[in-house]
This record gives sequence, structure tokens and C-alpha cells, in this order.
Amino acid sequence: MNIYVGNLSFDATDEDLREVFEQHGRVETAKIIMDSYSGRSRGFGFVEMPDESEARAAISALDGQEFMGRALRVDEARPRRQGGGGRGGGFDRRDDSW
Repeated sequence: MNIYVGNLSFDATDEDLREVFEQHGRVETAKIIMDSYSGRSRGFGFVEMPDESEARAAISALDGQEFMGRALRVDEARPRRQGGGGRGGGFDRRDDSW
């Protein structure tokens, strides 16, 4: 199961995240998302746990718990949306009414 972890301290590392979740079961991956321009944490990440019952137990135990001075937001991750990068407002040649 893929788990979303929000409200992370900007000082937290992938290893910190892994250690917290390993208290509740086996962790395949733990990754904090970094800003590509600044190289700083974006304050959220994802943890993959192969056993669904362990993952659900981790979600229940860790959601709202304080970690490095912040209350975590932990939930099952939603699937990524397909499509573009959110840029819009382009000219459509089919609409020549102006």
C-alpha cells in the first residue's frame, strides 16, 4: 500500500520517515518529495508498505501524531492523475471568433 505523509518537518530525511513507519511493519520505500528548484523538502512524502494490515495499522497509529515538532497527516495515497502539468490558457486555432 502506498501511504501519503503530510505536514513533515522540513528537516526530516527519508531515513527518519522510514524509521517511524518501520515501528509498524516492513517498509519497502520511504521518500520525501523535494522541490526541484530549491532542493528543499516540500513537506510531504510517501511510504510503501507491502502488507496492507501493517499499512493500515501505521496509518491509524501515526495520523495526528507529533513527529519532529509537527502533527503528521497520514492517509492512503490517492492514485496519480493522468494528464498535463496544469498549464492552460493557450490559444485554440479552432476558435477564430475574435
